[in-house]
Amino acid sequence: MKHLFTPFFLFFLACGALSAQGLVKGIVTDESGEPLVGVTIYERNTTNSTMSSWDGSYVLRFSRADAQIVFAYTGYATVEAPLDGRTELNMQMRAGLLIEGLEIVGSRALNRSVTNSLVPIDILDVRQIAATQGQLDVNQMLQYAAPSFNANRQTGADGSDHVDPATLRGLGPDQTLVLINGKRRHQSSLVNIYGTRGRGNTGTDLNAIPAAAIERIEILRDGAAAQYGSDAIAGVVNIVLKETVNEFSGNVNVGAHLAQDNPDRSTFDGENVQINGNYGFRIGQGGFVNVTTDYWTRGHTNRFDPSLYRRQFGDAKGSNAGVYFNAAIPIGLEASVYAFGGTNTRRTDAYAWSRDAGSARNVDALYPNGFDPIIASDIADRSLSVGVRGSLNNWKTDLNHTAGSNRFHYYGRGTVNASLEERSPTEFDDGGFQLRQHVSTLNFSRLFKNCLQGTNIAFGVEHRLENYQIFAGEEASWKTYGPVPFVTADGDTVARPGGAQGFPGFGPQNEVNQSRSNIAAYLDGEFKFTNAFTASAAVRFEEYSDFGNTLNGKLAARLRLADGVALRASAGTGFRAPSLAQLYFNSVYTDFVSGMAVDKFLAKNNSPVARALGIEQLQQETSVNLGAGLTYSRQRLSLSADVYHIKIDDRIVLTGDFYNDDDQIGDVLRALNVGSARFFANAINTSTTGLDLIAAYSGRLSDEQRYTITLTGNWNNMTIDKVNTSRLLLGKEDSYLSNREKLFILASAPPLKGNLSFDFFGRGWGANVRLTYFDKIELEDYIGEMDVYDARLSLDLSVSHNITPGIRLTIGGANVLNAYPTKQDAETEGGGLYDAVQMGFNGTFLFSRLAFKF
Repeated sequence: MKHLFTPFFLFFLACGALSAQGLVKGIVTDESGEPLVGVTIYERNTTNSTMSSWDGSYVLRFSRADAQIVFAYTGYATVEAPLDGRTELNMQMRAGLLIEGLEIVGSRALNRSVTNSLVPIDILDVRQIAATQGQLDVNQMLQYAAPSFNANRQTGADGSDHVDPATLRGLGPDQTLVLINGKRRHQSSLVNIYGTRGRGNTGTDLNAIPAAAIERIEILRDGAAAQYGSDAIAGVVNIVLKETVNEFSGNVNVGAHLAQDNPDRSTFDGENVQINGNYGFRIGQGGFVNVTTDYWTRGHTNRFDPSLYRRQFGDAKGSNAGVYFNAAIPIGLEASVYAFGGTNTRRTDAYAWSRDAGSARNVDALYPNGFDPIIASDIADRSLSVGVRGSLNNWKTDLNHTAGSNRFHYYGRGTVNASLEERSPTEFDDGGFQLRQHVSTLNFSRLFKNCLQGTNIAFGVEHRLENYQIFAGEEASWKTYGPVPFVTADGDTVARPGGAQGFPGFGPQNEVNQSRSNIAAYLDGEFKFTNAFTASAAVRFEEYSDFGNTLNGKLAARLRLADGVALRASAGTGFRAPSLAQLYFNSVYTDFVSGMAVDKFLAKNNSPVARALGIEQLQQETSVNLGAGLTYSRQRLSLSADVYHIKIDDRIVLTGDFYNDDDQIGDVLRALNVGSARFFANAINTSTTGLDLIAAYSGRLSDEQRYTITLTGNWNNMTIDKVNTSRLLLGKEDSYLSNREKLFILASAPPLKGNLSFDFFGRGWGANVRLTYFDKIELEDYIGEMDVYDARLSLDLSVSHNITPGIRLTIGGANVLNAYPTKQDAETEGGGLYDAVQMGFNGTFLFSRLAFKF
């Protein structure tokens, strides 16, 4: 691994003396002449950049007298101006539309949180984050950049090892809506069954979108189902793709973890190599096409201990290749055709739990020392969005169709079907699942400047079609051949289990091909009554083909109390439709009891066994969101504090197992030849209360040297108010949702997560210091004992330097103090000494990044 870092250090030492040629300074203001704080100013085709200070002033190094200087600020039209030999360049920026349904106007502080919006919104500059921090994928970037966003890599959790589940405000992965350029993104086809986060939930695979393709990420931390529809209970994540032209930017990133407790590696493991490039070119008058390619490979980590059930406990090995584009072509004076999308392919190998020699699950003739089965996957993610936007009788009009698909194909490698004994193959096609989505929208929006102090009215319609499939693997991956007896070391005779060890494949009995559709209409208004008071209202109606209709509304308001000081509040209802995976995912495996084959089910919601036990058809989750906040923005300091309360009824979770020896329902299960069964059900009501805090201070040490200090925090408390059981299962709430399962839900976010960071830029140098606090988490292990993970601190450091105007080198480390969660015994969810919580279980990650811009 050390050889990967050496060229960067040598290049850094050899070229460090090179510098830029001159300085340009100026002041950036809005249309009213007020200074704008935190505007990004950079020289095109170089890594030279800066930000405006509290009074709008800036100083920027440039490499050539004819340089092109770019001014970029969220909510404002990007401006590009030629330097033409000047040493002073002032700029006035014009406010504009940010994303569909979220119009952000006026001044904002440090481009971090939009303090004069009606609801809390984080604006994250991905280019800046990627330039200074060691996280290489979108999930991990947001884990450390956004206060209420949480994501952990899983291990020993089947499909969740391959697609990282992520949450906002401690709610489910599927209770956050994801948009790209303001358009609904399809979810992953995976439903999380195991792991510490999002059990029983689906979600969106953010890591399928290359970070190099992203200009910024906007996180709306407020319920927005009345504006955007299903899933937007916790909030909305909008990913805005790059539009730059005539500029190539690229990165070569390398890094690795310190190999603590890895018996096979003495220094490093989990090596990461990422190479990406982005280029845009103009088309016609004002048109553009921007293209990104990205390749990333990651090795296994292993945190072994002799007491574990697993010889391989750590991150999955994988490779990820993606191509994304963003384009727009004007047609006439007031209209344009636009398109964006991409393809991403991921291949991953994840170790399952070890199989010991001499056990019924192993064939000693094939694996005399036991084996560690690999669950492999091929995940193909595709998306394409095409639309026309323009003006129709003074109404901004947008007609769009977005299509997306996610296909997850499992394979078993280095494993066995024990019921075939020596005849078993060692590799299997296990089958998989697929989700497809088509969304058509027509939206209208118009600003009436002379109504009140300004009134914006928006309305639109949407049609969505979804299809979910499960496809079978080869017969040997799922079938039990036998019974085949096996004599244990204790002299007992048991039956060898069938199906591929590690991940039994899907059989013909699991195959599904189901679709549904829904239509929606919404009306949204924003009213500026005075310069000090603005209010908005939204209402949305949706009708689903499988469960009926829903009507939701939202109110929000902002009151300016004094210059730079304001109150904001919102109230609304929301919903989340059950995903097709929750409705139709199923798996069956066969066990032998007293020589008789007995099926164990994860049953479909509409299956005979679910109906026999009174499990009702899944309905939508419903929510009530309340929020209030205080914002402050004066000169160098920006502050926002927002409290929230989210009450959700009929949350969908995966129940525990019900067995056929139960004294009340055993007869029902035995009559169906079912040994045990579990289901997806509208099982719980929850309440979540919390506080988000974001504070940022900007200063200068000199004209060229600037710094930013940022403090973020999220306090989050969730309670389970009620467990909803069917009539036949009354009194079995502990089986329906055990204490262990409840704790997984409650631990989706730590009670407190805080982040203190210091960023410095000046004279071609940059530095980042970030301290992240993770509060204590409590879980229950497999044998009913409490696993307590004490609070932890994680420290990240990085230093960067402009080697030339177009090349920047960054070196650093994430979790440089090598913090680990509190050690437990071997009964954790993943079978290791740690659960996938807090900062994870891989320890220090050292990295080097070489960024190019030409």
